[in-house]
Amino acid sequence: MAHSFPEEIMQEILIRLSVKSLIKCTSVCKAWRSMIINQSFIHAHLNPTVDFANQNDIDLLLLHRISGSNSLNYYQNTVIHKVKDEVHSVHHDNQAFDVYSKIEFPIAAKKNYGNSHLRVVGTCDGLICLADDVPSYAYNFIIWNPAIKKSVTLPKPGITYQTHGGYDASIGFGFDATTNDYKVVRVVSLLDEDDETPTLAEVYSLATGTWRSLGCVSPACLIDKAASSAFVNGVLHWPVVCQTDVDSYYIILTFDLGKEVFSQIPMPKVIQWDSKLGLQLSVSDNRKSIALFMRPNNREDFFMDYGREDSVLDIWVMKEYGREESWTKLITLNPQDPKTIFLSALCFRKSEEVLLLLKEKEKQELVSLDLRASSYSTRAMQSLTKRKNRFVVQ
Repeated sequence: MAHSFPEEIMQEILIRLSVKSLIKCTSVCKAWRSMIINQSFIHAHLNPTVDFANQNDIDLLLLHRISGSNSLNYYQNTVIHKVKDEVHSVHHDNQAFDVYSKIEFPIAAKKNYGNSHLRVVGTCDGLICLADDVPSYAYNFIIWNPAIKKSVTLPKPGITYQTHGGYDASIGFGFDATTNDYKVVRVVSLLDEDDETPTLAEVYSLATGTWRSLGCVSPACLIDKAASSAFVNGVLHWPVVCQTDVDSYYIILTFDLGKEVFSQIPMPKVIQWDSKLGLQLSVSDNRKSIALFMRPNNREDFFMDYGREDSVLDIWVMKEYGREESWTKLITLNPQDPKTIFLSALCFRKSEEVLLLLKEKEKQELVSLDLRASSYSTRAMQSLTKRKNRFVVQ
């Protein structure tokens, strides 16, 4: 039966199946297994050109919820201490924001955390990259495929506290279409002021299973502590600071995963360097361009309980990717209620609404903001906390 149809017809049938069904099909016969594990088939399955039965809810968003007894705000990252519960859930990116599935992270991987919990670095083609590098130095980096319940723990990177002393670092995760390979890129700014090459980079290839040094980052810049990254058009992006003898200024550092070269994209000209400013990158325009969330970031109290009275959020988008002139400030948000604090902006949705995490006293809510109406949606999508618990959503 497995050989009764031409190979191209079998491929068209198999490519319509879910990942779980495909895994089962690899056991049917050698011919099916060879077809399914082929990189061309995998790429075609991840990027279908056929409009299958019901595609309305195919866009999904991952939420990482953690409850604990206390928390702190480490620059743009929230860290939960004394973790009580941790849930990864996937939601349809539709009006109801209903749960697609809850996914359980393999317990074995939790035994060697350097910090209280892992953070979500990024997702790509259903794979999730996790790290435990905040706030203290730790080196557990994991690529997790929840569909088949398997994960890969990366080897220890080449740049560590033991080898280079103190540093700030951020990582990004994406897919290299030229080699059909998933890569993790780590950008590290050394804190030794006497070092003439303060920022280095290294890349991990899932295909080879090894880290490789990329040398010094050019243009010369400094990465902020665990700065956010955004993967768009085969390129990773980070907000960074460049310093000269007379001033400091922001740029967006880019890394092309295929060419493996660094470059830069200008920030909006009106954004001036400020040590108390928090910058976070995201994707916009249905994953075709980048967005920038900007808010005050009081570095004098970043180990304090998160949430502050100066809760203001600016939202920028680059309407034409790569064109500095297309940067557009969409809105400056102030809480509608003095008791409300913007904890974080999470991402743009397919509808171009923005997902926000808000706090009012001990209550936190996930809400969707329609920027065209400049008002919050009337229905909070999901209540994330109960009294005395803290949650972080990634």
